[in-house]
Amino acid sequence: MGEAGVEGVEVTRFAPSPTGYLHLGHVYSARVARDAAREGGGRFLLRMEDIDPGRCRPEFEEAIYEDLGWLGFEWEEPVRRQSEHMDDYGEALARLEGMGLLYPCFCTRREIAEEIARAGAAPHGPEGPLYPGICRGMSVGEREERMGRGEEYAMRLDVGRAMEVAGDLEWVDLERGVIRARPELLGDVVLARKDVGTSYHLAVTVDDAIQGVGLVTRGEDLLEATHVHRLLIALLELPVPEWRHHRLLTGADGKRYAKRDGGVTVRGMRERGMGVEEVWGQLP
Repeated sequence: MGEAGVEGVEVTRFAPSPTGYLHLGHVYSARVARDAAREGGGRFLLRMEDIDPGRCRPEFEEAIYEDLGWLGFEWEEPVRRQSEHMDDYGEALARLEGMGLLYPCFCTRREIAEEIARAGAAPHGPEGPLYPGICRGMSVGEREERMGRGEEYAMRLDVGRAMEVAGDLEWVDLERGVIRARPELLGDVVLARKDVGTSYHLAVTVDDAIQGVGLVTRGEDLLEATHVHRLLIALLELPVPEWRHHRLLTGADGKRYAKRDGGVTVRGMRERGMGVEEVWGQLP
């Protein structure tokens, strides 16, 4: 799966998606990762999670490099860009498929919503109603026929079967202690689509293993996703890192910072004439 990290060295990473300008929440997250690497005498990496061709833009990626450099961040080169490593994700996907843990899902968003409505009190996860498994029981023949016709589909992880294979799992969050893995919270997540050969869940799991990341730092909004990532790590027999899910920064109105809010983007603050120290002064 590509280059491996340096064994025995604490490695952290900041992994933004180039879909907009960096905001203060991003800067805080990058600082958490960088400081953890410094404290452990380790390495700080920058990674571009650019697998969404519809939203990622080269100008935003360049702005990320420029703004981080302006703020004084330093990172190892080369920067890993997910769009350049689809073969790594394809290899992992093929392994899971060979284990009989994936199935193609042909459902549209509307069909999923209608099925959930018919089910009445459908189970809900942290990201909303769980996928009800419409395509899970489809016969192999029907799957092959529909794929052969060129229908759009996504590859979903059969979480129930995967949990049977992996057994009981746990993971360590440095803020919360030992946590029992409950990947069923997110249901049968999508790991790839016909037009995009990976998903966030699969790509970050593979990337962190390849890059030797020993401490994954990210916002607490991704805490539930870690349950699925821990399962994927076990299935793919990858090294198990530790995690630190830090708090999310919010504005005076209590809302999370967002890329669309120019008032809290690094680019917006720079354009208003703010200096480096002034920007750093906005953080807790």
